[in-house]
Amino acid sequence: MALICDTGPLYAAMDRKDEAHLRCQELFDATEERLLVPAPVVVELEWLATSRLGPKPFDLFLGDVLDAVVEIEPLTHADYARVRALCATYADLHLGFVDAAVMAIAERLGQTRVATLDRRHFGTVKPSHARRFTLVPQPR
Repeated sequence: MALICDTGPLYAAMDRKDEAHLRCQELFDATEERLLVPAPVVVELEWLATSRLGPKPFDLFLGDVLDAVVEIEPLTHADYARVRALCATYADLHLGFVDAAVMAIAERLGQTRVATLDRRHFGTVKPSHARRFTLVPQPR
């Protein structure tokens, strides 16, 4: 099993001032699942972390990638088609590319557990392979 990771919890775990820092850090420390990060999340995470925290936290993330603590999952051709379909279906929700990519990869891999702080998008979209996504960490 894998825990599919959206940008929010990864960033919150880096930023000690983020209100979700502790619960995200606890989630990643406690999980025995492999941490799977969709490739588009890496770009969004780099932008957020570097612009707000400087280069060091993202460099530590890359170290986790190199040490196989975190696994990066690329998008396939079929994933791009699914992203496009999700964005069209949920146009009124303003579902963005990165969130749709996270969902498409979760569907392709048959995973339902997603680490996200975005309850609006991930709580609304109905995945093709399950009734709903299981979202972690739980809000406090």
